[in-house]
Amino acid sequence: MSFRESVTRMGDAIRRRWMYRKGWSMPSLGSGFDGGRVRAAAARLNEPGWGGIAKRAAIALIAFLLLYYPIGMLLGNRIDDDPDFSPGAANSVQGGSQAVSIMAALIQREVDENSWTANDPFFQPGSMLDNMPNFQTGIMSALARFSFELTDQVGRTRGSSEADPDLQKAAGLLQYPGDVWVWNPTVSLAPRASSESQYRQARKALLRYNARLANGEAVFERRSDNLMATLERMASDLGSASAILDQQVREHSGDLIDAKADDVFYNTKGKLYAYYLVLRALGQDFEPVIKERGLQKSWTQMLDTFREAASLSPLVVVNGSPDGQFAPSHLTAQGFYLLRARTQLREVSNILLK
Repeated sequence: MSFRESVTRMGDAIRRRWMYRKGWSMPSLGSGFDGGRVRAAAARLNEPGWGGIAKRAAIALIAFLLLYYPIGMLLGNRIDDDPDFSPGAANSVQGGSQAVSIMAALIQREVDENSWTANDPFFQPGSMLDNMPNFQTGIMSALARFSFELTDQVGRTRGSSEADPDLQKAAGLLQYPGDVWVWNPTVSLAPRASSESQYRQARKALLRYNARLANGEAVFERRSDNLMATLERMASDLGSASAILDQQVREHSGDLIDAKADDVFYNTKGKLYAYYLVLRALGQDFEPVIKERGLQKSWTQMLDTFREAASLSPLVVVNGSPDGQFAPSHLTAQGFYLLRARTQLREVSNILLK
């Protein structure tokens, strides 16, 4: 007998000895584990006929529902606050307005590329999101506000001339609520125009205007008073946003859970982000005016503040007390940058007024 065979036999003898010791048994999988019940349950699932199929389908459906919303929310949620975003070839027109191009590009990105989530019905994962829809509606509200100024001031010769039809149409469509789906039985049994369809039509109107502008068939008045009026309108809109922030901080700062804080934060963030991109584009459209008035430094500082404000992105929005020691106050921090941006808008407007 070889040495290896001797060792093998000795090991087998030791294992047999321990197996037959009094009280020895197979290790259990837990105090409540019952192998017979598990096997019986598996057998019921594998039984032939419609009964087994129905049971397997029910389990599969439950598993799908448990994973559908979390995974869908994880895959669909996107706060697209890229500060270097620029319009591509599909939204740019040589000889047109850069501000109009960035408006068209933002609409296309949020509606078609990122998917508009503010009006998602209950059976879509996006209906469970709140930060992304508020960010998107904040963007659209800023574009809607700016479109008024395009229609009333920049897009026509003085106030007595006729408003541009494409700009007028775009301004009206951008006012459409962002939470309208194709069907709402509480309002009407008939299908309705969805938010996405209205915003797509607004984008087409903006592109038509820009194409006519490039061909010399439309007006874009690059006057200092038009730029000043545009900045004043933006400053007024930011004043309204600061009032909403102030109310949320006053009434709910320090609450253990403030479920609305992130809604306010991301709606304001979307507005600041859209204004940053529009102002950056306006700096190109009104470059002669800015140089003539010596506004290059002030304009750059203003853009930097907007960029910083739009880039705030906490993992969890906390509405702590402004003078708290431990919990941060993200709404207060955002409000600081917002008011600084608003002040710089006013400063530039004052220089243009002189």
